[in-house]
Amino acid sequence: MARNLVLLTVCLGTLVAGCQSADTMFSRAAGWHDLFNGENLDGWKKATESPETFSVQDGEIVAHGERCHLFYVGPVHDANFTNFEFKADVLTKPGSNSGIYFHTAYQPTGWPSQGYECQVNQTYQPDPKKTGGLYNIVNIDAKDNPAKDNEWYTQEIIVHGKHIVVNIVTGIDGPRPTVHKVVDYTEPDELGRRQPRLSSGTFALQGHDPGSEVHFKNIKVRPLR
Repeated sequence: MARNLVLLTVCLGTLVAGCQSADTMFSRAAGWHDLFNGENLDGWKKATESPETFSVQDGEIVAHGERCHLFYVGPVHDANFTNFEFKADVLTKPGSNSGIYFHTAYQPTGWPSQGYECQVNQTYQPDPKKTGGLYNIVNIDAKDNPAKDNEWYTQEIIVHGKHIVVNIVTGIDGPRPTVHKVVDYTEPDELGRRQPRLSSGTFALQGHDPGSEVHFKNIKVRPLR
């Protein structure tokens, strides 16, 4: 009986190890890469105006202060993405505004002139354009915004060819997260002079104003062909 118990324990241990190995292999095969290490801003570059706006606190990137932007410049895909799935967990404090840029490029001052901005805003009153919208392209109003202040949610951006999908995933701290598709947009062939254009580039987080405080964590990307 004792011998059988030993054999059973060994088999179970082998099975668990095999499952862990399989999980690791699956994670690598899935192609997801962390863009934020949870400890510091290695791989990120602040704009030169008001760099104190961005800090790392308790494993989170916090944007709180005068206008500034934080650009990914790290080694993943040489910080140049065309087709991808991007996701970040986001938490806004009441009355806060921010954004996630993609297909953009580093610039030391001003609002990024290249790429699209995916809005982050639940209750910032001066701007009616709410979370998940493509700023000034596909705008989301308050009644269609599922995210809430003081609650973590996941903002997903998927770009493939000329197609952009934005999902907001709420309830991520509970047993049953809910996916809300808020944008399903195909960029037209003919664009206005000031309209952003899909091309390639990096990601950036926005620090909007001193009254806004927004937290980011679990920032990941999966490049697509």
